[in-house]
Amino acid sequence: MTYETQKNTIEFKVYAKNALFTDPITKIGGEKCSYQIPTYEAIKGICKSIYWKPTFIWIVDEVKVINKIEMESKGMRPIKYDGGNELSFYTYLKNVEYFVRAHFEWNNFRIDLQQDQNSGKHFEIANRALAKGGRQDIFLGTRECQGYVQPCTFNERKSEYDDVKELVFGNMFHSFSYPNENGTNKLKKYFWNAKMQRGIINFPQHNNIKQITDVREISTDKRYIFDTNFLCVHQEYENIIDKEN
Repeated sequence: MTYETQKNTIEFKVYAKNALFTDPITKIGGEKCSYQIPTYEAIKGICKSIYWKPTFIWIVDEVKVINKIEMESKGMRPIKYDGGNELSFYTYLKNVEYFVRAHFEWNNFRIDLQQDQNSGKHFEIANRALAKGGRQDIFLGTRECQGYVQPCTFNERKSEYDDVKELVFGNMFHSFSYPNENGTNKLKKYFWNAKMQRGIINFPQHNNIKQITDVREISTDKRYIFDTNFLCVHQEYENIIDKEN
């Protein structure tokens, strides 16, 4: 079965004047510099801005870098935590355009939403939302980098890097994994050795990544407590809620 015939896959192009894909560690403050290619988390966020429900999880399959990778620096005056402003230089990607292929898979940790697992319905809604530019604001990395999406065929355009066999970008941030996706009470952070082959980035999925860091514990919603078989223990959370009320 090809990507084009699957009823859970969308293909779209996203473009913007600027983009800023950074390691979350550098978002605390100071000067920022973008990665040369988008992160998995950023593209997944764009998919969720197009259409999302807790019933499913977006999986990014491929990203094609259409335009030449170029960067520019801009003087910014971010607000300091202790008040006032300070001069900083942010280094953005400019004139970016990416073709994306992504699909959704059911969130097995939300058994309470099994009745909503209708691939045809979500596929049609996602495509209608995509045709209208998404349900929420589209941005590339940071809020000031406003972007736009529209449907496309993944292979309808050539990349500036079609003739470049491979470009390696070194170790970079891949994505986060939240408790509603990994079945634990921890926020996890994933890294990978990024590379692009003939303009296409094939992101590894979480189960194929070994560079994982536990960021912190997160208090999960008491309505959704899971055992090792990903089953929702309804009676346990009902007892908790009854005691709280």
